Parts: sequence; C-alpha cells; structure tokens
Amino acid sequence: MLLWASLLVLAPLSRQFATAPKPVISLHPPWTTVFKGETVNLTCNGFHFYAPEKIKWYFGNYRKKQETKGNTLEVHESGEFRCQAQGSPLSNSVRLTFSTGFLILQAPHSVFEGDTLVLRCQRRGKEKLIAVKYIWNGKILYNSSKRLDFFIPRASLNNSGNYQCIGSCDKIHVSKSNSKVIKIQELFPYPKLKVTTSQPTEGNSVNLSCETHLHPERLDTPLHFIFFRDSRVILSGWNNSSELQIPIIWREDSGLYGCGVETVTHSIRKHSPLLQISVQRIPVSQVSMETNPPGGHAVEGEILVLVCFMVEGTGITTFSWHREDTKESLGRKIQRSQRAELQISVIKKSDAGQYYCTADNSYGPIRSAVVNVIVKETSGNRSSPITAGTAGGTLSILLLAIILLFFYRCWRKSGDCLQEREAGSPPSPDPGESSHSIRPAQVELQLLCGNVQRKEEDLVYSDIQTIQSGEANTSGILPKHKHASIIYSEVKTQPPDNSEGKFSSKDEDTMEYCKNVLI
Repeated sequence: MLLWASLLVLAPLSRQFATAPKPVISLHPPWTTVFKGETVNLTCNGFHFYAPEKIKWYFGNYRKKQETKGNTLEVHESGEFRCQAQGSPLSNSVRLTFSTGFLILQAPHSVFEGDTLVLRCQRRGKEKLIAVKYIWNGKILYNSSKRLDFFIPRASLNNSGNYQCIGSCDKIHVSKSNSKVIKIQELFPYPKLKVTTSQPTEGNSVNLSCETHLHPERLDTPLHFIFFRDSRVILSGWNNSSELQIPIIWREDSGLYGCGVETVTHSIRKHSPLLQISVQRIPVSQVSMETNPPGGHAVEGEILVLVCFMVEGTGITTFSWHREDTKESLGRKIQRSQRAELQISVIKKSDAGQYYCTADNSYGPIRSAVVNVIVKETSGNRSSPITAGTAGGTLSILLLAIILLFFYRCWRKSGDCLQEREAGSPPSPDPGESSHSIRPAQVELQLLCGNVQRKEEDLVYSDIQTIQSGEANTSGILPKHKHASIIYSEVKTQPPDNSEGKFSSKDEDTMEYCKNVLI
C-alpha cells in the first residue's frame, strides 16, 4: 500500500520532468576563450517547475561525466560541456578554450538577435594594449586607441561571421588574436498569419493567429503582437495576445492581412508575409413586400408603411419602392440589413394602386410581387354633420339653462325683472364692431344680467362679449368643430348718493356669476 502511494506521488513529478524544457548553460565570466590557468564557472539553468538536487555534467566525448550537488561546475580545461537534471533533456553544448597565446579575442557563448554583442581583445600579463583593430570577414570593422572593447548594440543575423583582433603595446610590437566564428542566433522566426478561412462568408466571424516561437534558451522573453490590413489599417495595437477575432466581417473588409511580432524592448520586430482574405457575399433572393396596416388596406389621412424584406442576402443593400400603375419611384434606402421600411405619412384617396419594392446588394435588383393598396374613407368625415349638430344642441341647452337661472335670480331680487327688461334697451355695439358679432343669446344675457340692479336709472352700461376660436363667420352660426366663449367682462352701475360707491353682497354675487361663463 505504501509503495502504491509513493508511485502516485512520483507520477506527477515524472510528467513534470517529461515536459521540462532543455537546460541552458551560462558562463561566468561570459567569455568562451580565456587564458590558461583561469577559471570559468558553468551554471545549469532553466528549471522552472522544480529545483534539482543533483546535476550531471558531460564533457570531452560525453563519456566522462561528473555530478554536482548544486547546479554550478568549475572548469579549468578546454572542452565541450553539457548538463542534465534528473528527467530533463541534455542541454546544448558549450565549448571552452583555455589559451596559451599572448593575445586572445573574447566573445560570449551565445548571442541572439537584439542582444548587445561585446568583443574584447585581451593580452596576457600586466602590459596593457594601447590600440586595437577588429576584423570581420577580413575587413577592418573597428580601429581605436581610446576604447579597446567593441560593441554592437543590437546584433542582427547579418553580424554573424569570422572575427579577429589586432592589438599593439607600442608602435613596434603588434599581435594577432585567434579567429573566432560568431553566429548570431535567431530569437524567434518570422511569424506566419493563420486564419480560420481565407474565403469567409459575409456576416460571419474570422479568427486570426500570429504564429511564431522563441528559442528554447530564451523562452522567458516577452513578446508583443499586432494585426493589420493592407499595411495601413490597424486591427489591434501592440499587445501580448497572439490571436485576434473579427466578430463580423464584410466584403469591404477583403484585402491583404498581416501580423507583426516584437520584443517588449523593441530590439527586434518582424512581420509576417501578407495573406489575402476574400470575403464572399450572398446575393439577394426571395424579396417580398408587406404593408402596415396589413393586406394593403389603408385609411385616408393615416400612415401607410411599406415593408420590403428578403430571405437571403448579405452586405450593404439598396432598397427601393415603386408604384406599378404610374411608374413612380417613391424612394430608396441604403443600409446593411435584410429589411427596410418606407413610410407614407398621410395617405390620400389618389394613392390607391399597385406597389412593389426591389433589393440589390451589387448583384442586380431583385423585385417583389405587386401589392394592391386600397384607400378607405375615414369615419370622421362621414360623421362630421352629426358632430356639428351635437355641438350646436349642447350649446343651445347650456344657453337656455343660463337664461332660466338668471330669470330666477332676478325674480328673487325684484320680482319684476321682466318688466324692467321690457323698459330697458340693449346696449348698442361699438362703432367698429360688426352687427353680425352679436348673437341672440348674447343679447338675452345682456338684457338679463345688465338689469340685475333694482333701479333702471342706476344702470350705466353692461357688456357681454362673445369670443370664438377660428375665423369669423358672418352667417351668425358657430363653425363646425370650433369652440365659442361667452364672457361677461364688466357691469357698471351708478350707485345712489348715499351708497358711497358700494354694492350689496347680492349684487356682487350676481356679477361674479355673470363673469367668465365659458361655452
């Protein structure tokens, strides 16, 4: 049972080892060529999932091996070295040279594009160099008596080649170093753009992927990605995602697509080859037209909506509406939709006829079947005389009620209101006022309310005005569908000498009642 539990614990570790990356050897100092008698420390790196207790080192013809408790090995002899942890693959080899010469060219073990390449021309002993020359593929690359080291800030693959240095201690003694082949390694290859399909159907989504990979020794290098179309339309800015989804693609999005990859430090940037994406459009088919109200039954004076739609078709579509019998074009709309509406705000009897619509998304217009539109007369027009008669009857009843009410009030005040009304005379209209503006009901109210006071000689004048909305009607009959207002504006009386200009409370009540009677 204990053995079985141990196997269960070891199983995840074995899976970790199986997926562990290849170890990488680093040097301190970083040079692969040093003088005899010096020491170089090799460190076995790249264990992200676990810390190995022991490291195996292989050197010479790889038959010799040495085991260390830590991940560092001290080296004093020339040779090629590799390291390995338990369950991990072997690392790449590192060649060290311990030279017995007087002048050596020192260079780092591995240099990747974008790195700073440092070359050092070193002389044995205490005597210092006063001038150096660096040769690349037989050409003088650098010559200086001030700075003895040579730097290439951002190395590229083109900087690979055969390097050598020439140093002088004085004007007479000149020495040549060993030749060293330096190969600049590719940090990541040029990316390739991959798409779910290079001929997507319009309206669908498309996934883009910018594919590349880092060198095993530089897996921890952060990268940024960018996607673009036709080298000028940026689809996404620089970010750490190597994938991009276009939710909906249209035919005008067709073009040459590409992606780019760069290091976060901007030292290396590479673009993919361009890939043609051609978006396919579905032609318009099965166009039909409907009306609202449905069935082509419209009502005069109301709104009629013509709805044009298609069963299939993508992209920007031009919808147009036509009248068949008059060959009239009613209008058109251009939109990215399978449905469009045209509204006729006020339909008339003359608009009855046959209508149809067309839809075109660049493959040619497709026509719908003809719809017959019938315009009916509005019910409001047929019932207008009744409405006018009802309004007139209501007005007459209301006027009669007012007259009876004032008869009653006059009877309570004096008992002979009728006799006073016969003795009095209605006020004449103003000189500029048309005689037609005074209605019979108006005269009655003037007579009744103007004689509210007990004494006829106290009456100065009474004024009841009729104000009606709409244009003047000289016939003396209220216009149809109009409202009239009978307003008592003022009653002025001559108070008796001993009244001190005061009215009785009953008079005031009567006057208030006569004011603002609205019909």
